[in-house]
Amino acid sequence: CKCISFIFLSLGTGSNILSALQDLFWLLKSKVEKQLQIISVLQWVLTFLIMGIACTLILMYILCTDCWAIAALYLAWLVFDWNTPKKGGRRSQWVRNWAIWRYFRDYFPIRLVKTHNLLTTRNYIFGYHPHGIMGLGAFCNFSTEATGVSQKFPGIRPYLATLAGNFRMPILRDYLMSGGICPVNRDSIDYILSKNGNGNAIIIVVGGAAESLNCTAGKNSVTLKNRKGFVKLALRHGADLVPVYSFGENEVYKQVIFEEGSWGRWVQKKFQKHIGFAPCIFHGRGLFSSTTWGLLPYSKPITTVVGEPITIPKIDNPSQKDVDFYHSIYVDSLIKLFDKYKSKFGLPETEVLEVN
Repeated sequence: CKCISFIFLSLGTGSNILSALQDLFWLLKSKVEKQLQIISVLQWVLTFLIMGIACTLILMYILCTDCWAIAALYLAWLVFDWNTPKKGGRRSQWVRNWAIWRYFRDYFPIRLVKTHNLLTTRNYIFGYHPHGIMGLGAFCNFSTEATGVSQKFPGIRPYLATLAGNFRMPILRDYLMSGGICPVNRDSIDYILSKNGNGNAIIIVVGGAAESLNCTAGKNSVTLKNRKGFVKLALRHGADLVPVYSFGENEVYKQVIFEEGSWGRWVQKKFQKHIGFAPCIFHGRGLFSSTTWGLLPYSKPITTVVGEPITIPKIDNPSQKDVDFYHSIYVDSLIKLFDKYKSKFGLPETEVLEVN
């Protein structure tokens, strides 16, 4: 009814029918694109939360049906293919270029900012900050081509590192590998940085689960002071360190923060210690309304800035002094990156990056 009224109103003001139809088409197209954006984000959130468990249960169910041979064949393939994630995975440019990722990008929107060129003769470890609840910027920028990472950094192959447990889940593991995602463990990182040639960039969300527990809208803080393992890996392989900061990553969800010493924080830390991730109580917007609570993130802009690479020497057995030295350089570089770009992306000049 609103669309029909809009046409008649246009005609009544002297516009011709063609002009009114063009306006109507524009309105319908805009509405369809918004719905596609919501669907693209919803499928990713559900993938993040339940795909692994759901696929495992479905596979177990199929084993108990007349179609058990299909599940048995997949399980046989799984055993044969078990170590592939540790050897660089099996990325698919077709999957990375799916149109759905462009709708995913535009929902927020997400943007990738390049500040320096990267040499294809070197390998890199990107330190991604902050973690946020789901690392939406990390996924969109480095596991898809939606923001043009391959065009902005030609010759560089990005590998987003995530929990190794995800690669024990049937189907999910293959889906993750298709985007160039790898396990965040020493075997996988050693292989990519030593046996996969040059031009590799491993993206590590340094703060991990601990940082996600303190993710708060309006607060810019990173868990980094005692996170030095990625620096040691960089030294062992002579891989340059690159600080990366995503402005807006903490704004897309609202989380219930449990104070230190509370029962809620105790439970979260137990999960983090034994399972590798910390369960967060959070909410975004609803599926049909932005004023209700739901699993969809809020459509807040996320801008990921890739900083200047820090040249790292190759030291087979780096001492703690070596690690501390380059870690301090990395922390300083991250703070400088934040300070340089904070006002450009909506933060006041007085905003300070809190390093914990």
